[in-house]
Amino acid sequence: MLMLFGLLTALPAALAFHLLEPELVLPAFSVLLFIEAAFAVLAARLMRSANSADDITLWDLAGGFTLIGCAAAVLGEPDQVALLLTEQGGIRPSSGP
Repeated sequence: MLMLFGLLTALPAALAFHLLEPELVLPAFSVLLFIEAAFAVLAARLMRSANSADDITLWDLAGGFTLIGCAAAVLGEPDQVALLLTEQGGIRPSSGP
């Protein structure tokens, strides 16, 4: 399971580095990690396995994804998130006085 979530993190992150502008990578990575945390929580709820302090559980992965996603969101700037959420490549309406 750890390998699966590792691949689900690494592949989209590598694509984001190559396809997005540099200032948009951090907000996109933050959103990706929050989505993966949600999937890890859903998988942990559906797979009721015995809790063991020795093993890494899906709850641990969800917490890690959330923590790193929050760190990426804090390190990013608000205008970068606005750029990510607006339409890319389109003509933006100009605001007149």
